[in-house]
Amino acid sequence: MEDRARFRNRGIKRLLLATKFSAQGLVAAFKNESAFRQELFLGLVLVGLALWLEPGFVGRAILIGSVLVVWMVELLNSGIEAAIDYQSTKVHPMAKLAKDLGSAAVFISLLNVGLVWGLFLWDKFG
Repeated sequence: MEDRARFRNRGIKRLLLATKFSAQGLVAAFKNESAFRQELFLGLVLVGLALWLEPGFVGRAILIGSVLVVWMVELLNSGIEAAIDYQSTKVHPMAKLAKDLGSAAVFISLLNVGLVWGLFLWDKFG
């Protein structure tokens, strides 16, 4: 077997290519995934609120972190769905299971945002 390690990019070139591919992924998600757009816009509002409400460093990190988790999970779910759709247009029980599990992960991340923000707002204004 050919040693492919010698053909891999290293150093700054690897970092630049990884950044380029990440940006392409974000653009593709924004263009093709309405759920990602909705979560992005709502998340940006929440991030703005986290900065405006001045919850302190830890509070701000937790509030903003909960939003970032939703974005990450949604991107992973979209990747799973794209890979499954690429393989076949037929409905298969295992493909359905994978898509449902990805959807459940997004749902739990959204519940997390609701819980974190709800607890924060209760503590601050309740």
